[in-house]
Amino acid sequence: MRNRFFIFAFLLAFFFAGLIPSFTRPIRAQLQKDYLSELEADKIRDAETPNERIRLFLSFALDRLKKFQYELARTAPEAHRADMLNKLLSDYSSCLDDAADILTVGIERQQDIRAGAKEMQSKLKDFQEILEKIQKDAVELDTYKDTLQDAFESTKDAQADAEKAAKKNAPAPTRKKP
Repeated sequence: MRNRFFIFAFLLAFFFAGLIPSFTRPIRAQLQKDYLSELEADKIRDAETPNERIRLFLSFALDRLKKFQYELARTAPEAHRADMLNKLLSDYSSCLDDAADILTVGIERQQDIRAGAKEMQSKLKDFQEILEKIQKDAVELDTYKDTLQDAFESTKDAQADAEKAAKKNAPAPTRKKP
């Protein structure tokens, strides 16, 4: 009888030890976005101001565009090349969407996001030029045409959000000296 109890307790402990890690995985997965690496997610988490977060998301977006251009320039055949190209453009759009979300939240919370909005406006012009160049060169356009359109739309939406943020988040009024 005592032997059965120890076997049952051992099996029960083994069962729960196997389940606990599976319960914590979804929590960790929710904290990290699909398109960010662990290092990038840590940088976003460690950023103290919305301007820093916006700057980081813009640098990640530029990184995705550079990787996309690099992959287009490669001539070595790969099995999942189309998937990789689409994922890079999709990740670029996600970075811009998150940067625009930070701008919107900053406006709602009346935070100082002027620097982030200004940087976003200047970088988005460069991004637009890169996307237009990609479309003009049109290497294997059929494989990523829809995702490229989404990237254009995300860039335009982010530009509109940055312009709105720059207008709404005007500098504080200065008092005139008597």
